[in-house]
Amino acid sequence: MKRDVELVVISDIHLGTYGCRSEELLRYLSSINPRKLILNGDIIDIWQFRKSYFPESHLRVLKYILDLAYQGCEVTYITGNHDEMLRKFGKMQFGQITLTNRLLLDMDGKKIWIFHGDVFDASIQHTKWLAKLGGWGYDRLIQLNNIVNWGLTKLGREKYSLSKQIKNSVKKAVKFISDFEETASHLAVENKYDYVICGHIHQPQIRQVETKKGSCTYMNSGDWIENLTALEYQKGQWRMFSYEEQKAVLDSYPNPAAAIEFRNSLEELLNNIIKGTV
Repeated sequence: MKRDVELVVISDIHLGTYGCRSEELLRYLSSINPRKLILNGDIIDIWQFRKSYFPESHLRVLKYILDLAYQGCEVTYITGNHDEMLRKFGKMQFGQITLTNRLLLDMDGKKIWIFHGDVFDASIQHTKWLAKLGGWGYDRLIQLNNIVNWGLTKLGREKYSLSKQIKNSVKKAVKFISDFEETASHLAVENKYDYVICGHIHQPQIRQVETKKGSCTYMNSGDWIENLTALEYQKGQWRMFSYEEQKAVLDSYPNPAAAIEFRNSLEELLNNIIKGTV
């Protein structure tokens, strides 16, 4: 039986990359009945899009989201850096689907500010080629990590995250994450938002931030590459959903199977976006 959820925030799915955990995401989506679904950036990885790799399961994610919208779920797609080419369209409405660069909500008398967060990343703003190279390298690291974890599982040992180990061992990476969270939180307090929700850094988080000017709750929805997390809001309460914590239950859900008839049209659309002809 599906769970009713008022609001779900998901970010950093990176459809079209080897690291994307689309099968797990489909099981999660098929287990809930959301009234609002916020896709907070880096959903389709246009930076790394190529015709040679876009599996059926990735297409099923897109189709399932479209089906949710058709059934009445309000879907908001907030652009991120890996799908930044969609930003040139500004704010657009397609039935129950809205494309935008940020979202402001008022729920139960609380003000919520939702955006991807790449505006705080200097490497994206000033050295985009380096950021794209880093994205390519991260995807290859995830491929290697999958092989390592397959071997560890066969040996009966716990899985290991190479990227988390690297981030935790590099002081600059740790400082960037801390600075990112503090900057977002301070801006939220100054603008009198009760909650600020980001993605981008792949670090799931819910924490209260206190400043001299006030306080807010900083939240990050994590990602669907390593952490497999999402933010859920129900009955006035926020919580962090973790696929790994619910794995035993969700693995019993069948993946929503659907005939995919729009592969060619999707490839054509993305190619046109990349070429700048749309």
